[in-house]
Amino acid sequence: MKPNILVIAGHDPSGGAGIHADIEAIQALGGFASTLITALTVQNSRRVTGFQLTDLDLLDRQADALLADYSFSAVKIGMTGSVATVEWIARLLARLPGVPVVLDPVLAAESGGALARENLSDALIDVLAPATTVLTPNLPEAQSLSGEHGVHAAGEALSQRCGQAVLVTGTHDDTDQVSNHLFQPDRHRHWDWPRLPHVYHGSGCSLASAMACLLARGEPLEQATGNAQQWLHQALKNAWRPGGGQYVPNRSPAP
Repeated sequence: MKPNILVIAGHDPSGGAGIHADIEAIQALGGFASTLITALTVQNSRRVTGFQLTDLDLLDRQADALLADYSFSAVKIGMTGSVATVEWIARLLARLPGVPVVLDPVLAAESGGALARENLSDALIDVLAPATTVLTPNLPEAQSLSGEHGVHAAGEALSQRCGQAVLVTGTHDDTDQVSNHLFQPDRHRHWDWPRLPHVYHGSGCSLASAMACLLARGEPLEQATGNAQQWLHQALKNAWRPGGGQYVPNRSPAP
């Protein structure tokens, strides 16, 4: 049986990030994705130029329909866009006790352009993060959310503040290798990967969804984190460029 994963995130019409990336990553790792779309964005592989949030009443009705029919083995959260949406998601998670939750705290697109209408830092960390299993910010997001500078200071501050695991991804660091650091309240581990030559659209979404799927399949957090990175690195090595902007991970390589 495939595990059911509930994905709560925005829609990217270019197909590189957001819900498209989530579905493809989960399917590639043997899961099945159901989706609650928090926003419709205006973007391509170059830049985000706008978005429209989904009405919370509609999300409520969609969530009620899903939970009346499916049991979920994990939740992945991406773009939220507003404090009201963050609060709505927190109420939804209360209906899914014991289910692992991966929060990718999206604040802006890799290609540029805001994906939030207001400052979400406090709401994400104080309202939503305590109900999650692990957060997966990139370094700029971790620094913005924590108010600290640098991988270690930001990651440790976030983990201590919300009491959960935090994976800070190092693609934005100026290093020969990409170092991804998993901070937990009582321990720290990191993984090093060869830095690849391009900038990628949807890599963060893909990683968070891969982790959610592997957690749903019963892997412990550190194992799921390492295996998801390994899968993503291969997808990035085989990435392609569908337009004139960033490369897109090959999340569904041909057999």
